[in-house]
Amino acid sequence: MPTYQYRCEKCGETFEHIEHLAEHEKAHPPCPKCGSEQVQHVPTPFVAQTSRKS
Repeated sequence: MPTYQYRCEKCGETFEHIEHLAEHEKAHPPCPKCGSEQVQHVPTPFVAQTSRKS
């Protein structure tokens, strides 16, 4: 399952949340620090790993 990063608009806390790809559009996890549901998804870069050697 992918891990998504969120930022709380109320207190500024950045946190990670694990969710299925299908849940991601509807998911609005509460902030673990202040409990606010005013959170924004923070796009994060990723690197794809392959088994092929370069």
